[in-house]
Amino acid sequence: MPEMPEVEALRSFLAERLTGATVVRAELAAFSALKTFATPLSALLGLEIDRVERRGKFLCLDAGGTWLAFHLARAGWLRWYDNPPATPARPGKGPLAFRLVAETDAAGAVGFDLTEAGTQKHLALYVTDDLGDVPGIARLGPDPLADDFTPDAFAAILAERGRTQLKGLLKEQGVFAGIGNAYSDEILQAARLSPFKLAGSLTDAEVGALYTAVRGELTDAIARAVGRPPAELKDGKRTHLRVHGKKGEPCATCGTPIAEVSFADSFLNYCPGCQTGGKLLADRRLSKLLK
Repeated sequence: MPEMPEVEALRSFLAERLTGATVVRAELAAFSALKTFATPLSALLGLEIDRVERRGKFLCLDAGGTWLAFHLARAGWLRWYDNPPATPARPGKGPLAFRLVAETDAAGAVGFDLTEAGTQKHLALYVTDDLGDVPGIARLGPDPLADDFTPDAFAAILAERGRTQLKGLLKEQGVFAGIGNAYSDEILQAARLSPFKLAGSLTDAEVGALYTAVRGELTDAIARAVGRPPAELKDGKRTHLRVHGKKGEPCATCGTPIAEVSFADSFLNYCPGCQTGGKLLADRRLSKLLK
């Protein structure tokens, strides 16, 4: 799933190429992807794209006050075209969900597809005059990289959600906008904290370490991602992850093999040496199989 760093890189990429361009095609290929109906996709046609913004993991294109907002979900992605296909996007069984084509003064026609792999379709597309009407955006918590996201604000959130495990708290979009499964693993390893540690049990020093890790890991990941074309972002992300998806590999910090906890539809990775004092956390899925 693309998280804040990849989405921010996509925002930067699209802003550079689409700002000032005029929308000439907006074609839906997966009807389930469109979540709004009051304003049709056709309302975008002929409008100039003024800016591209990011809200959490949402990408938002402002075309004369009409917003096209989308969330790529777990298996969605953006495919860029310097020369878009001339044939219109049509509904079918493939991964294509949506196509946008715009005319620019410098490059002529450019555009992108939104695609989604797999059978579970969660990619979401919205056309609206107010981003506050998009439920996922309206529920977002603060952006961890915002200027007003201070150590005191962070500590207050941890105190308010004191009975919540750190792993789940970091991933909760209504608490921290933009952090997902992979970067929450990276953040917790950098802060040397167990993913199952309760937010309210942290010492002042641990709160400070976690705040520094949140800001540092996301800032560094964005710096690595911005400037890469969409086709390179996934591999670029995997290359620099230290713990997530690295089960069995030695921790780059202490050399301990990376461990994993599996859930019904996801997993987490952590370093027992850095984060849990050498203790292996219970793998609930495996425990059930052994009963």
